[in-house]
Amino acid sequence: MSPLPHWLILIAAVLSIVGDALAGPETAPLVTRNATVQVEYANPASVGTPVAVETSIPAPILPSSAPIPPQAQVPPKQSWCPSEVFCAGQLLQTVNLAQPFSDSKTFVDKPTVHNEVTTVSDFNAIFDGGLTVGAVTNYVNLNFQGEGLELEAVSIPSNRTPAFLLNEATIPSPIVRGWASIVNGYWNTLVRETNQSRLCPDTSSGCESSLIPLNHTFVVPGGRFREQYYWDSFWIMEGLLVSELYDIAKSGLLNFMDEIERFGFIPNGGRIYYLNRSQPPIFIKMLSRYVNVTSDTSILPRALPLAEAELVWWQTNRTISVKSPYTGKTYPVSHYAAINTAPRPESYLEDYRTVNGVPLSAGSSATDLNGLTYTERQRADMYSEIASGAETGWDYTSRFAKDPFATLTNTTNQEPLMRGLNVRATVAVDLNSIIYDAMIQLANLYSVSIRTTKSLSKRAESRDKRIMHATLANQHRANAALRKAAILDLMWDPEKMAFYDFNLTSNARNGFFSAAHFYPMWNGIWPEEVTRGGKHAEAVARKMFAPVGLVLSRYNGTFPATFLKTGAQWDAPNAYIIIQALANVPSKLSTQPYPALDSSKTSFSLVPANQLGLSESQLPLQPLVSGQNSSLDINYNAGTWTTGGTAQSGETWSRALLRGMANRYSTGGSIPGLLNQLTPQELNVTFSTPDSTGHMYEKFNVFDIDSAGSGGEYTVQAGFGWTNGAALWVAANYGAILDRPECPAIEIAPAPVVKRSLGSKVTRFNGRRTKHHDGRYTVERTREVNKWR
Repeated sequence: MSPLPHWLILIAAVLSIVGDALAGPETAPLVTRNATVQVEYANPASVGTPVAVETSIPAPILPSSAPIPPQAQVPPKQSWCPSEVFCAGQLLQTVNLAQPFSDSKTFVDKPTVHNEVTTVSDFNAIFDGGLTVGAVTNYVNLNFQGEGLELEAVSIPSNRTPAFLLNEATIPSPIVRGWASIVNGYWNTLVRETNQSRLCPDTSSGCESSLIPLNHTFVVPGGRFREQYYWDSFWIMEGLLVSELYDIAKSGLLNFMDEIERFGFIPNGGRIYYLNRSQPPIFIKMLSRYVNVTSDTSILPRALPLAEAELVWWQTNRTISVKSPYTGKTYPVSHYAAINTAPRPESYLEDYRTVNGVPLSAGSSATDLNGLTYTERQRADMYSEIASGAETGWDYTSRFAKDPFATLTNTTNQEPLMRGLNVRATVAVDLNSIIYDAMIQLANLYSVSIRTTKSLSKRAESRDKRIMHATLANQHRANAALRKAAILDLMWDPEKMAFYDFNLTSNARNGFFSAAHFYPMWNGIWPEEVTRGGKHAEAVARKMFAPVGLVLSRYNGTFPATFLKTGAQWDAPNAYIIIQALANVPSKLSTQPYPALDSSKTSFSLVPANQLGLSESQLPLQPLVSGQNSSLDINYNAGTWTTGGTAQSGETWSRALLRGMANRYSTGGSIPGLLNQLTPQELNVTFSTPDSTGHMYEKFNVFDIDSAGSGGEYTVQAGFGWTNGAALWVAANYGAILDRPECPAIEIAPAPVVKRSLGSKVTRFNGRRTKHHDGRYTVERTREVNKWR
């Protein structure tokens, strides 16, 4: 997740609600091998539809009598994570090697039944008595409670309808407005508070938990992400603001402020195992957005010193000096660099396997771990790289790999990519753009504070504060100018007309194109070729966004995180949101229409040479229902794109691209009074269930807007906080150009009737769904009529 980080990195997403009514195998309800049992409702009295708390029951893949596989050396204790239960140590490693759950995070999110001493003592008893999978499974059942019990759902009044959903001019299409209304209602399933009655007391007699308790209400992403996350929260905040849930938006900010006071920074997420890393520093941008939308300046007296503290943390812990190989100038720049020498507790087994390999069998020797012979220093560096990758919000991607092509031939095995991460030696263009913007926004907030205090009081202390704030604002603007210069010197390539990460190992730009290219433009950083004006400025700007036209023309979804299909979470086919950069193109740079495409002028020919770092033949292909693949501009048609909305009169190139990207979504499921759910027979043949009206997923697919994303360390999650927020933000700001999506048709092909000479009559439908290039589904249906005699 990440997401998005993950964001400010804006984690990947096509804007979509994928409905069970149209869901195929790739978007069916998620199934894991862990059995679950409902144990209780969270805060049932206050929620119209209670949110069930479920406990995962261990379901190991190995037989109960099997011995625990041989273990590599236990990594050293981590000073930032001292728990004997939930942090690096023999207990955590042994439980993970027993594989009681399909997701490593499940175990470390379970509070203990007893205190730490008793929990560790009970483990030592089975460890000394001979370890088997069954013994570890029984230990977990007896000593741990349900994950998520420390949190409770919070009800949102159902009669609160935001203005953008009441105004037909904002969203003219009833279907789109109905869909946005449903997504707006999803907040009620994701708002949480700390359950004070279930917190583990900080005494020798109480239980222990990995949760970082929060004092205020917050929104969780959903699925396995059952606590507050840092970089997901930007788009959650955007959604809450257009939903006019200002109190919840403010509560999220107050939680982050509490964490800065307590830890000196904002952790990746709300668990103690995240305390060695942050995520892209979006707090100041969130604070600025909140103040600008609500005009609530009462938050600033406490928030401004804490915003300063967060910037200081990044400058102290994540900032280095780099001398440019292009100009010889030296700049302060930021990079991700988590301090860590052990597997991440929430992904312990995955990291352990990456660094140590996997035992060939339960009876193999402890040294027979797939031939890996890393030194202790190499293992420590690898663990640090993995944790630093999680800090980026892009966990994980070929963008930060020494060899981006390491997994192209086997996308199911991510270990080669993970072993070759080069995160700490990468100066990320998105991170530095975010920090540049944080400096600008903080300076602007000081200006707001100056105006506020001036109007309230003329006392001497108020004058002193105004002078101090003016001084700090000037300092931040000067620092921002220096950071902007660094980005343009180190990361802008004037020949390829794109921004790239700077590689400290090679002392040069990476030349690896990713969606991070759009971060400078989103944050107001434009190269001199554009800012100096003249007849070529617009041409340069258009070439900077040429990959967007390529994606709209060749693929069915929105923009990919990268153009490599590696199996990693933030590579193709998973999508990334870039609309905010298109929205920030100055009108003077967009006066001409998008160029007409034909056989002599393709979308790829408009991309500057080597900008993508890939030849046209290396780009991923668009799958077709025929089983073949396309490398052509199959979606372009007379100035617009398939599922790209309706071309507007006088539309310029940037507005056309924005309109195309905004319309790459799908409404599935059902909308009361507007969109009926499929019949039970149709639900059956489309592998769907009647108990759900649709889903928002964590990530979506560049090649198919009706499908969830894929890849990464865990199954795609439903929920989902940041994609909900992004969808609502787009609907509120660009609803007027959103067309009603054309839902795929379900055609039932006649099939032979199978008769059986049995008694009473029972009819059963079975089917296979096929998706066509034009978006239609053909479903072959077999009907069995059973007659009982």
